[in-house]
Amino acid sequence: MPTPYFRFKQFTVWHDRCAMKVGTDGVLLGALSPVNSQIHSILDVGTGSGLVALMLAQRCSEAQLNAIDIDRGAYEQAVINFTDSPWTDRLTAFHQSLEEFAKGKNECYDLIVSNPPYFSNSLKGTNQARTTARHTDSLTLDELFCFSEQLLNKTGSIVVILPVSDQENCVKCAERYRLFCTVSTAVIPKPGAIAKRVVMVFNREPAPCKVNELMLEKEIRGIYTPEFTALVRDFYLKL
Repeated sequence: MPTPYFRFKQFTVWHDRCAMKVGTDGVLLGALSPVNSQIHSILDVGTGSGLVALMLAQRCSEAQLNAIDIDRGAYEQAVINFTDSPWTDRLTAFHQSLEEFAKGKNECYDLIVSNPPYFSNSLKGTNQARTTARHTDSLTLDELFCFSEQLLNKTGSIVVILPVSDQENCVKCAERYRLFCTVSTAVIPKPGAIAKRVVMVFNREPAPCKVNELMLEKEIRGIYTPEFTALVRDFYLKL
């Protein structure tokens, strides 16, 4: 039976009530999102278990973090994980859609992150929570950028992780809201494999896009590359 939690160096993520469990996508988003001392407010859209918000709370010692999810089970799980973390006073979860959260909101964020649903035409399963977490019926890219643009500070960034096949569509969608991809990091599982995921950073000011690659494992399965090890060393217990 799968373990109902995932233990990191500074916090534990329970995910037994979440449709989507702790995985590499969330870890990559939490570790690759650009942070600095000027980031004081962060919004995690579709937080699930709260993994990404917790990673960013560890990385941004002064930031206040809000996290939203439309699935009640995920929201309640995030509340538990936030409460049990060292940063409970800086983490707040909301059981709302992005559209609901954005209504009448005057607060703007320095950083908005999302590991959004990306299946649009695939067969849906019987698990409603998992379907909501995985399929774009619950949050399209257009909705993500439309409402995130309203909530973003002038100098803020939006960061998403998606399948590489969705990259072009994502860039075009963001540009409709005058948001421009400034960093694109292709994630390659191992030598000889093709990139499966891409982490993209969007800003209001257009600039030449910095294109990067990150390989996760060496030829031997389970042996991380030095680059990925350096990225997650502060989080993974055995590194």
